[in-house]
Amino acid sequence: MGALVLERAAKTALVTQKEGLPALFTPTPAAAKRTLEFFTANIRNPNTRKAYARAVGEFAAWCDRNTLQELGAIEPVHVAAYVEQLQERLAAPSVKLNLAALRMLFDWLVVGQVMPMNPASSVRGPRHSVKKGKTPVLAAEEARALLDAIDMSTLAGLRDRALVGLMVYSFARVGAAIGMRVEDVYVQGRRTWIRLHEKGGKVHEMPCHHNLDEYLHAYIDQAELGDSKGWLFRSAIGRSGQLSKKPMRQADVYRMIARRALAAKVRTRIGCHSFRATGITEYLRNGGKLEIAQQMANHESSRTTGLYDRRTDQVSLDEVERIVI
Repeated sequence: MGALVLERAAKTALVTQKEGLPALFTPTPAAAKRTLEFFTANIRNPNTRKAYARAVGEFAAWCDRNTLQELGAIEPVHVAAYVEQLQERLAAPSVKLNLAALRMLFDWLVVGQVMPMNPASSVRGPRHSVKKGKTPVLAAEEARALLDAIDMSTLAGLRDRALVGLMVYSFARVGAAIGMRVEDVYVQGRRTWIRLHEKGGKVHEMPCHHNLDEYLHAYIDQAELGDSKGWLFRSAIGRSGQLSKKPMRQADVYRMIARRALAAKVRTRIGCHSFRATGITEYLRNGGKLEIAQQMANHESSRTTGLYDRRTDQVSLDEVERIVI
């Protein structure tokens, strides 16, 4: 039983490694076990786990190409050289993520007495300062047009409108949205509320905008989602027009958004996160307060919320148009 658990954990932890853990991190059974524990016991978020696994795998491959076969032989100068090469092909945020993965793994191995020191701890990554996010944002008219263009005669259409509306009106992350159960839409004080299970195990509850209230109940009633423990946003069964009992995946949502944007003739190249940014921008543009937007978006810092504030985009455009030639 224990071996089966470890085998499943290994497959989950290192999805980019077809043959298991990199040889660099398995010189001894103790090192292999400690490395496996880093990905399974220490990192709970599946997206972080995949990103870190990919970063560690690429570093191990780089070490192999440069004849670094032993963990104890890796020094800060080697990690620094690797980071320099990463900067030639990756953006600063990606380089910092790779470096963070190595730092955390080496720290874990040092604490487990697999390595005497962390060779990545003294290596500095590239400077990166962001004051405005890069997520494409829709104008209010575009968002409205996209919602109105969805065909409401099908269950998939009702589902898609409810999902897009949820991300716009509640600033929900796509991961939290598709992780909702039917019971996460409930009535309290004569008002419909939603419950979002956010990153880090946090539960975030907030009342529904009246449009979102309408979208959610139209979808739930028409789809007859009676099982309170069942998934709220369910994948479609081929082209049958029926919904399965399985949840939508993030890739499904991304493809759905691309189809809906094309049908609505929205030319902005949007993604899942665009609706979160659109909702926050429109809230602030209509007199909302940044600190309240922070609470609604469930951000730790108002600085993070400020990255989604794209009101200055319109100001910049107005100023550019003053150049009359």
